[in-house]
Amino acid sequence: MMSRFNPLKADAQWQKVWDDRQTFTAKDDSPKPKSYVLEMFPYPSGRIHMGHVRNYTMGDVLARYRRMNGMEVLHPMGWDAFGMPAENAAMEKGVHPGGWTRDNIATMKVQLKRLGFALDWSRELATCEPDYYGHEQALFLDMFANGLVYRKESSVNWDPVDMTVLANEQVIDGRGWRSGALVEKRKLSQWFLKITQFGDELLEGLKGLEHWPDKVKLMQENWIGKSQGLQFRWQVSDGSEVEVFTTRPDTIFGASFVAVAADHPVSQALAANDAKAAAFVERCKQGGTTAAELETQEKLGFDTGLTVAHPFDTAINLPLYIANFVLMDYGTGAVFGVPAHDQRDFEFASKYGLTIRRVVSDGDKTDPGFRDAEAYSGPGTLVNSHFLDGMDVEDAKREVIRRAEAGGWGHGTTVFRLRDWGVSRQRYWGTPIPIIHCATCGAVPVPREQLPVVLPEDVSFDIPGNPLDRHPTWKHVACPSCGGEAVRETDTLDTFADSSWYFIRFASQPKDKAFDRATAEQWLPVGQYIGGVEHAILHLLYARFWTRALKHMDMLDVAEPFAGLFTQGMVTHETYKSVEGKWLSPDDVRDGIEIETGLPITVGRTEKMSKSKKNTIDPEPIVDQYGADATRWFMLSDSPPERDLAWSEAGIEGSWRFVQRLWRLVDGIAEGEGVDTAIDRKLAQTIAGVATDIEALQFNKAVAKLYELVNAIEKAAPSASRTTAIRTLVRLVAPMMPHLAEEAWAAMGESGLVADAAWPTYDPALLVEDEVTIAIQINGKLRDTLTMPKGSPKDVIEAAARANANVIRLLDGAEPKKVIVVPDRLVNLVA
Repeated sequence: MMSRFNPLKADAQWQKVWDDRQTFTAKDDSPKPKSYVLEMFPYPSGRIHMGHVRNYTMGDVLARYRRMNGMEVLHPMGWDAFGMPAENAAMEKGVHPGGWTRDNIATMKVQLKRLGFALDWSRELATCEPDYYGHEQALFLDMFANGLVYRKESSVNWDPVDMTVLANEQVIDGRGWRSGALVEKRKLSQWFLKITQFGDELLEGLKGLEHWPDKVKLMQENWIGKSQGLQFRWQVSDGSEVEVFTTRPDTIFGASFVAVAADHPVSQALAANDAKAAAFVERCKQGGTTAAELETQEKLGFDTGLTVAHPFDTAINLPLYIANFVLMDYGTGAVFGVPAHDQRDFEFASKYGLTIRRVVSDGDKTDPGFRDAEAYSGPGTLVNSHFLDGMDVEDAKREVIRRAEAGGWGHGTTVFRLRDWGVSRQRYWGTPIPIIHCATCGAVPVPREQLPVVLPEDVSFDIPGNPLDRHPTWKHVACPSCGGEAVRETDTLDTFADSSWYFIRFASQPKDKAFDRATAEQWLPVGQYIGGVEHAILHLLYARFWTRALKHMDMLDVAEPFAGLFTQGMVTHETYKSVEGKWLSPDDVRDGIEIETGLPITVGRTEKMSKSKKNTIDPEPIVDQYGADATRWFMLSDSPPERDLAWSEAGIEGSWRFVQRLWRLVDGIAEGEGVDTAIDRKLAQTIAGVATDIEALQFNKAVAKLYELVNAIEKAAPSASRTTAIRTLVRLVAPMMPHLAEEAWAAMGESGLVADAAWPTYDPALLVEDEVTIAIQINGKLRDTLTMPKGSPKDVIEAAARANANVIRLLDGAEPKKVIVVPDRLVNLVA
């Protein structure tokens, strides 16, 4: 009786062997060609879920495959360990963020190791440890010394109850997510990195990223947002001026108002003398602080009573408003509104009864009166615009800019949507910014020999606000410059800074500096980077900036961090709610009933696995029941990797059955005799096809080819070819099912580890088909097929078709009126 594959025994055994032999430790001095495979490192939130498993399985297959192809592979793992959830846990559970984070890392590391990933754990790092963030502080000071860091006042979301700055996602309906207090806009001094200095480079660099998804490159291009336009001044009725920038100077005759931000100098001057203006400015402080938020919130305005004169006709005067949708940090802090051709302006003008004038034709709609339900932003020619009438949009833009420059009231300019990166966070659990503030000397860098600036451990979260601000000793230091009393910067760095260079630290980890240039350049850029599309903009953009900043400072001769990028789909699951409306986990539900209460549940949409909606599947019990290989196989087999994968018990059970089928083939292997050309050919095709699919990250296609090979082997009669195919199959599945492959490799008496074995080779001649399948049609309908030598003459194909039993029966003695033969493809008998 054949044995069954025991995954629990095999998983533990081979994982220990790999660890003991340090099989996956990358060697910097290896003469082999180098390959760097990296998945976006996880936040240690508690436990991994199936989304993590899918992400890391994809990278693992590629890393193992490249090792088998003779490459020295760097495939590391670490932890993106700073961030808000740890502080939230500290407040809710009374624990220290560091202890909570490190406990989670320990738990998740055990879970990851159980899946048999070929990771170089010797390079493990956690961004919350001083031996990582101390080097980040040094890099910050390098940027400071090179003029890439500055400090200025900037608007933030301020929770007046918790006394802290909130991230945009923590503001819900204008209120703090925890306190429920109305959030205020407040000006705080913030540290910024000069990413805008690299705007052109970052945009131009996208053209060379041939192995990035087009959608991601487009998202980055739009975020950088390079545009040509006109910057010009409106003359205000009180004798002052308001400067605006526009990318649509062609629409200037459609202007019906000018609006300024609540903190614009015009607004501040009015608020100082007008109580109603002051009240409106205060109200604006409760709104959002980003352009995205402003797009969705209600558009509010305050009529200042002032007007501005139209630059082409001073007899036309437009009202000047203070508006809540204009940000001082974006552009000039002022805009002119063209309601007929901008939806935001349309909503504002409709609300306040302002003129809406068409100046770009919409098909045959040319009249100035605008009665559509929403703004028109499409192409057209200029109408109702004096000297611009009849021009297309681009010609009209150029003409307005030409006249503005000739008149001395404006000039054409290039601007970017991209803004400098504000890295200050008023929180404890992050990298301390290495600056000391002195009343005499100003902002002074922490001396290098005093790095790292380590977070104090003795902090509490029982009082709202940043614990670093109220620490009795930590922030009080002597000024490094004059020796006088000074205080540390109590802001910490945005956690995106931590993930903007971790891939470099993986490549090189000297103790005395962030990285060794020569060693890092051996590995960089990352050959294949894998992660979720939700990071398509900020993380990738910041990492690209950080790398270019290092190149700018002559610290690294690498411009782009990631040569190849793949954004995998999410793992999804149904969502469940109790009768009280609380989210329930799949473990809480059975047959449509909440187990604890016995009450019916509501089944919601199938969505991305999320801890907040409790629709995650913990891989640990799945691995306990089915083993690591079946779990990995399901992650690869059920859907194209760029698409979402719906978790199902049926799917994992099918993978488990296939694992056992493979083991039965190996367990029942016997030395056969003779050649089976069909099996030889199928094996060669599979070797070539699986290799191509893995390199293209089309894992589901590789899986399909392996299913086909197994089916062919199972049907084939014993032969030397069949035996060879089974032995070769073990190496083919090794990147996907490494534990089964090692067990089978040992059972077949092979030496060493299959992880170290070479990818199988094949005879290219076997890829050429000697036989083809030809469709037999009668009156265009498929009736049967023929297997014939490739290149058979037409008359031979026709004769074979006429002799086919199905054809004889269906024609029933009738002579075909016409016979159409397409060599190697089909024969159609027209009756």
